[in-house]
Amino acid sequence: MLHSRVLAYLDTVARCGSIRKAGEQLNVASTAINRQILALEAELGTPLFERLPRKLVLTAAGEILLAHVRETLRGMSHTRKLIDEVRGLHRGEIVVAGMDGPVTALLPDALTDLRKTHRNVRVHLMGLGQPELVRTVQDGEADIGVGFDLPGEAGLRVICSRSVTLGAVVSATHPLACQESVSVHECEAWPLVVADETMAIRPHLEEFYNRQNLAFSPAMETNSIEFMRQMAMRGEAITYLTPLDIIREQRERMLKFLPFRDAELQPQRFSVIAHARNTNPLLPFLVERIEALLPETA
Repeated sequence: MLHSRVLAYLDTVARCGSIRKAGEQLNVASTAINRQILALEAELGTPLFERLPRKLVLTAAGEILLAHVRETLRGMSHTRKLIDEVRGLHRGEIVVAGMDGPVTALLPDALTDLRKTHRNVRVHLMGLGQPELVRTVQDGEADIGVGFDLPGEAGLRVICSRSVTLGAVVSATHPLACQESVSVHECEAWPLVVADETMAIRPHLEEFYNRQNLAFSPAMETNSIEFMRQMAMRGEAITYLTPLDIIREQRERMLKFLPFRDAELQPQRFSVIAHARNTNPLLPFLVERIEALLPETA
C-alpha cells in the first residue's frame, strides 16, 4: 500500500499508452510519472515500455510486472473494503458491469434503493456488450455483471437468474395497446425497430421469424435499448423487448408489453454474475435489490 502511487502510475500509463494522457487522467504532472517509471526501470534493470513515436507499448518484462501490479491493486482495494467493514462504516466501492437493457432500466432503480441505506457508497457503472462484460468480471475489473444470456465461464458464479419473456412493446396510445396479447402478423403491419446483430436479443428474434416462415425485415435496427423505447413511445413503431427493459415506462403507463398469443418467442435468461473469489461486502446488498425487481418465475 505504501507504493500504491507508483503502481497506479504504471497501470494508468499501460491503459492510456501515453504518459501525457495518464497524467491528465490522474491529474498528476507527466514529468512526475515519467520520473517514477524511469526509476522503476533503473531498479529492475530493464525497460518496461517500448517508446514508439505515438504511444508506449509494454515490453515482455512490462507485461509480467503489470500483471503483478493489477493483482496488487485489486488486493489493496479489497483490503480497504474489509477495513471499512471492520470499522462499521457504510462506505466502500462497487463496480458494476451491465448490458444496455439493465443499465438503463433495472439498475437505476436498484442502485437508487441501495443508496438509501448506503449513502457513502461509491458506484462505478460500465455499460458493456456481452463478451466485454464477461471478460471484465473474469479479470476482476468489475465486482458484478448484469445482463442477458451470459455464457457460463470458468471462475464465475451465477448469483441469481431468471427467465424473462420476449414480446412486443408498444406506446400506451398505440392501436394495439387495447389488447392483452398480439400476433406476429399484427406486428408486421407496423414499423419494427429491433436490436441489431451485436445484441443478445437478435438470435431470439431471427429464430422466432424463421419458425413463423416470415422474412425478418425491420424498419430500423439499433444497438440501443433506449432508442427502441423512445421510438415505441413516439407513436406507431413496435419493438421487441422484455418487461425488464421497460420497468419505468410500464409503471408510468408510457409503454405496454404484449405477449405473443400465436407462437412463443424463446425467453431470454437474465443473470447476475460475479467472480467466484469476489468478496465485496456490498454485493449481497445490491443483489437483494436487483432480485426484488425480477419476476418470481424462474
